Amino acid sequence: MTSPILVTGGTGNLGSHVVPLLRAAGRDVRILARTPRNNTEGIEFFSVDLMKDEGIDAALTGVETVLHLAGGTKGDDKVTQNLVTASKRAGVKHLVYISVIGADTMPLGWFKTQLDAENAVTQSGIPWTMLRAAQFHDIVLTMGEKMSKMPVIPAPGGLQFQPVDSREVAARLVELTLGTPAGRVKDIAGPKVYPLGDLLRSYLHATGKKRPLLPIRMPGKAGKAYRAGDNLALTGTQVGKGTWEEFLAERVS
Repeated sequence: MTSPILVTGGTGNLGSHVVPLLRAAGRDVRILARTPRNNTEGIEFFSVDLMKDEGIDAALTGVETVLHLAGGTKGDDKVTQNLVTASKRAGVKHLVYISVIGADTMPLGWFKTQLDAENAVTQSGIPWTMLRAAQFHDIVLTMGEKMSKMPVIPAPGGLQFQPVDSREVAARLVELTLGTPAGRVKDIAGPKVYPLGDLLRSYLHATGKKRPLLPIRMPGKAGKAYRAGDNLALTGTQVGKGTWEEFLAERVS
């Protein structure tokens, strides 16, 4: 009998694609959640607060593989370190981690946090696999929804993105989770690089909204890094098939 796979972030956007795929592969899944939820066939929910390091030991009992998807706007380094420490105590044999392209090249605080989280995994002593991904289409859509609420939308020049379909990322993560520890694998990104202005214009067109875009220049090290494409992965990358335009047509009526 195979041990259950523990998934953090199993109720999030990426987790909602990953968990059904793991179940389809015949694996039982444990999902960490801050609030109690009812179990379903093959899926157990554990009330855990990784930031406070509460409840994790019980969830890890008998677990050999951990897939760490949980992430937020801050504290990912602390959350990951707490998970790593607990996983080591529990004798976990494979830790799979999703990170972001540019973690080691972008001079922004959030990217530095992601790099610190990566280091917690790679220096844990637990056999590991790590996949860096580009921004998901869903994230770009959320950005468009929020920015379009402004009467004039700022569009910093030089900002480019390589958005990827989260379903393709989920499929790759499941493949890696069911395999053996592989270290850092090829990054995964979408099939096309878009200037931010083009992404916003296509969103506005798809939704029928009319907003002027105001070109601005992003200053400092961050602006220089974005203009240099340090947030992109143009070579040696696994390229997804789903395009931003296809995602928009699917999600926006």
